[in-house]
Amino acid sequence: MKIRSFLYTVLLGLTVTGCNSNNALYDAEGTFEVDEVIVSSEVPGKIISLNVEEGSILKKGSVVGVIDSIPLNLQKAQVEATMAALHQKTMDVRPQVKMLKDQIAVQKVQLANAIHEKKRTERLLKADAATGKQLDDWNNAIEVLQKQIKVQEQQIKVQETTTAVQNSSVLSEFKPLKKSVAQINDQLKRTNIINPINGTVLTKYAMAGEMTAIGKPVYKIGDLSVITLRAYITETQLAQIKLNQQVKVLVDSSPNSYRTYTGTIIWISDKAEFTPKTIQTKEERANLVYAVKIHVKNDGYLKIGMYGNVKF
Repeated sequence: MKIRSFLYTVLLGLTVTGCNSNNALYDAEGTFEVDEVIVSSEVPGKIISLNVEEGSILKKGSVVGVIDSIPLNLQKAQVEATMAALHQKTMDVRPQVKMLKDQIAVQKVQLANAIHEKKRTERLLKADAATGKQLDDWNNAIEVLQKQIKVQEQQIKVQETTTAVQNSSVLSEFKPLKKSVAQINDQLKRTNIINPINGTVLTKYAMAGEMTAIGKPVYKIGDLSVITLRAYITETQLAQIKLNQQVKVLVDSSPNSYRTYTGTIIWISDKAEFTPKTIQTKEERANLVYAVKIHVKNDGYLKIGMYGNVKF
């Protein structure tokens, strides 16, 4: 009996020691996730090409697909034709102004001649070689010519003003049409599907030949070079960590070994929450914990959804 009691005590001690050793191996656990970007079409239409496959690695800024641009090109051509028609509706005032100026030039020659004849008549009148009526006639002629010149000059101003107002009314439609062309050009650029980040295609939602709409997902991409471990800690552990702190991340490599990584704490939740349902026991799910995010450089072995353990 004494020997049995001694062996039971030794085995119990080894069991407790083993449990404490496992608990000390890590301080928190969680699952790996990645920041995902859902790429959508920015214009509606038929997908002409889509060079995207799940698992393929894409570079930021690369053109991975094209939306049919024929409807937009036709719309642009229609607007440009309307703009050309507006120019034909405008009036050119230059021929009319030239005609009026030519008339003024002739009248000025006549005025100069009338002034010359008036002076000559005044000299003849002093020599009693002309009559007063002749002098009055030349004065009247000069006055008429001066008035005619003023009228012609006013007509030029009126004609220029009227034409400018008419042209302004026609061309007022030009600016909105020009803005429409700029808008269509912007939409034409958006017919190219541009990959927004460096990363790996996680899910493909559309195929070439399908119709798409604005905001409709085409594919989902994520940067797997740096993966995020979302772990949960207790309130007592909260005082042990800080932002940018280096921690040790452990991932199962085999039933009896771990793969070790260095991680950096990038986010600590300021609100407590109930432990997620992925935790095994019901009692542990009832506990309040704080979520933390840890960036880990991925060597290719880390996958989305894998479990990871953290040692502070």
